[in-house]
Amino acid sequence: MDDVVLGDRELDVMGVLWEMRSGTVAEVRDALEVELAYTTVLTILRNLEAKGFVTHQAEGRAHRYAPLLARSQVRSSAVSRLIDTLFHGSPEQLLAHLVENRTLSARDFQRLRTHLAADASAPPRGRSGGKDRSGSKGSGGSGRRGATGRARREREEP
Repeated sequence: MDDVVLGDRELDVMGVLWEMRSGTVAEVRDALEVELAYTTVLTILRNLEAKGFVTHQAEGRAHRYAPLLARSQVRSSAVSRLIDTLFHGSPEQLLAHLVENRTLSARDFQRLRTHLAADASAPPRGRSGGKDRSGSKGSGGSGRRGATGRARREREEP
C-alpha cells in the first residue's frame, strides 16, 4: 500500500483516529474540528474501511473504528505526491521553497542540518535503480523521474 491518497475529510477523520487510537462514529464526530453530520462521519469511516485504511469491531449497537495505516505511511505518500505534483519530482525544490518563503525558523534550520549531517553518509533513499512509481525501469542512481524529469528540473530554477 505504497500510494495512499486521502481526501481532506478522510484525513480529518484519520487524524482523530490516530490521536484517539480508536473511536465510535459519535466519538470521532465530537473530536473533529469541523462540524459534520453523524451520517457524513459514518460514510467517511465506511469508505475508509472499504479502502482498507480502517477496521471496526462491534461494540454493542455501535462500531469502534481503528486505523490500519500509520500516520507515517500517509505522510510519506502525501509528501511524495506533493513533490511529484508541485515540485517536478525534486525534493530539493520543495526545500528551496520552504527556505525562500521563510517557512523555516532558525531552530528548524539547525534540526535540518543535524538530519542532513546524519544522512550524509547513507545512500539516497528510493534511488535503487528498480522500478519507479510509473512502473518503468529506472537508470541506476538517476532518480525517480528519469532523464525527462532531470532535464525539466535543470531548466527550472529551484
